[in-house]
Amino acid sequence: MAVVINLINNPRPRHPEKAHKPDSAAQKKPDWIRVKAPVSPGYFVTQKLMRDNGLHTVCEEAGCPNIGECWEKKHATFMIMGDTCTRACSFCNVKTGLPGALDPSEPERVADATAKLGLAHIVVTSVDRDDLADGGAKHFADTIRAIRTRCPQTTIEVLTPDFLRKDGALDLVVEARPDVFNHNLETVPSLYVTVRPGARYFHSLRLLQRVKELDPAMFTKSGIMVGLGEERNEVLQVMDDLRSAGVDFLTVGQYLQPTRKHHEVKRFVPPGEFKALETIAYSKGFLMVAASPLTRSSHHAGEDFARLRAARAGTL
Repeated sequence: MAVVINLINNPRPRHPEKAHKPDSAAQKKPDWIRVKAPVSPGYFVTQKLMRDNGLHTVCEEAGCPNIGECWEKKHATFMIMGDTCTRACSFCNVKTGLPGALDPSEPERVADATAKLGLAHIVVTSVDRDDLADGGAKHFADTIRAIRTRCPQTTIEVLTPDFLRKDGALDLVVEARPDVFNHNLETVPSLYVTVRPGARYFHSLRLLQRVKELDPAMFTKSGIMVGLGEERNEVLQVMDDLRSAGVDFLTVGQYLQPTRKHHEVKRFVPPGEFKALETIAYSKGFLMVAASPLTRSSHHAGEDFARLRAARAGTL
């Protein structure tokens, strides 16, 4: 007996692993979390450029609330290695499933888009690619080198997956010499089982520490979300862990629930608490801290990188 599955009228769900889950609670967003709809001419120029170059951005795939502001300025975070992730984190809106083969022309297309946008600073991230022997590390390195060749004055920031069980992968990325190496811890250790089940907290921490061992001059960066159910003392412990790993730059932002099938927002953290976390983080020795409800890893990345370099220069 043959079974015919109609994928035209019944397309595959974006998050098949979450389809069976009951809807979680959804709180009304407070006034401080609201943003304007993206309608500016600059937004549509950036959108067209991404479409013309066949590129993905985490801005769209993850449903970033800052997309209107960033794309108006022709700032975008490129997401390489496809739009499908092999992990199934409960907070993330990126599509999950079995990804396709890598596109060897993608690094050059990212470099071309960087040149056309006239970017002084670029952020490159990716989906998790547990299906690849090196987790996509060589593709990251190829992309960094393509940008360097096409846009030698552009500074490069990478936001990588954790390369879990991918021996030698991190070395490939660091050898390509990005200006900033970012890997987000995302949340506190006690929530990893429900929020980031495919990852390991201390592996991610060790990844960041290893970057500094390979290249002590390279800036390292990491970020967490709040509002997932963490306790304040747990957030402070994450700060201490990151400083022990030599991380230079910390970002802290409000978790926003992509759909009712995702992890619920336990609390909307008021702006004053973010300011307090920023003050504490600076006191712990971070060179740069960005903490606000709408802070995201690559939000204002260019301006923040300039401040990060100035902060280091001021300590020498």
